[in-house]
Amino acid sequence: MTSLVREIPAAPSAIALMHFSNRLTFETDCSDVHGSQQAGEVDFVLIDVRGPLAFDRGHVPGAINIPRRMLIAEALADYPKNSLFVVYCAGPHCNGANKAAVRLAALGYPVKEMIGGVTGWLDEGFELSVALPAKAAIGCEC
Repeated sequence: MTSLVREIPAAPSAIALMHFSNRLTFETDCSDVHGSQQAGEVDFVLIDVRGPLAFDRGHVPGAINIPRRMLIAEALADYPKNSLFVVYCAGPHCNGANKAAVRLAALGYPVKEMIGGVTGWLDEGFELSVALPAKAAIGCEC
């Protein structure tokens, strides 16, 4: 009897290596962002792509707020084309970070998604920076 896990065979190791290595070129996680911040090695621009109200209620420390719809060439004119942007949204239930990554890539910038978003950040036990009293700190207006 074959388990549900083995019902579809795993990819050969060489293909799995290529697949998982490629994924890491598109994403980072909350722990890596936090660790880079703690080590003072922030060589990326962290962007919260949610709306201003959600950002004010709670965001990752060090992030700037540029709602996804505002990611246009004029808003990014001060950033050199080799600036690495790391984008995040509310969490895995929201695709705002993916849409933002598409916009940034279309504008010619390197970009990674911080997988998990605000939900992942909180799940890791990290604190948010808060500008307003929290009601729905992880909401998305993107």
